[in-house]
Amino acid sequence: MKKERKIQAPILSQEEKGEATRRKRWEMRQEKKRLAAEKEKEQALARQKEDEAFMKEAVKQAKKAAALGDVPIGCVIVREGTVIARGYNRRNADKSVLSHAEIISIRKACKKTGDWRLEDCTMYVTLEPCPMCAGAIVQARIPRVVIGCMNPKAGCAGSVLDMLHEPGFNHQVETVSGVAEKECSDLMKNFFQGLRRQHREGSEEGA
Repeated sequence: MKKERKIQAPILSQEEKGEATRRKRWEMRQEKKRLAAEKEKEQALARQKEDEAFMKEAVKQAKKAAALGDVPIGCVIVREGTVIARGYNRRNADKSVLSHAEIISIRKACKKTGDWRLEDCTMYVTLEPCPMCAGAIVQARIPRVVIGCMNPKAGCAGSVLDMLHEPGFNHQVETVSGVAEKECSDLMKNFFQGLRRQHREGSEEGA
């Protein structure tokens, strides 16, 4: 029988060995970056789904306001994945300028946690907060606010003012906007179209 010939690996010089080691390390770093990017993408998708789910809860609150004849704005506050406070605009129902969805939710959340600081909470609100509510968010130290649609006439998260990112304050807020934007915007649009229609019909009856 013929003896099998052993194939010897090529002998590498020190320089070639060093280059091979550097390449292997580079490939390992690239693989770590790829895995980290994939994980980050997965986390972002999970956060997006979570944001959409909780915004739906805020939309439910907004519909309650519309049922009372108030501007349809809803809000929920979430802590550790659980809704701890809900609120909807009751300004006309309560005849109080303080009865905004965010203020009501903040009051309930503070009562629930036993603290005026809501530092581990996220607020979901269907419409960009007004000056009063933006101020309350900053005062409550809420770290993150998710917004349905923007409010070009009175919004204070970037539309008219940007109180949530004011560097002069001792607290700035991470904001995400445009979550369930169309649904939140349509709620507002349909509500005011209904009001205008009622006004026209009333005018015609009185003519």
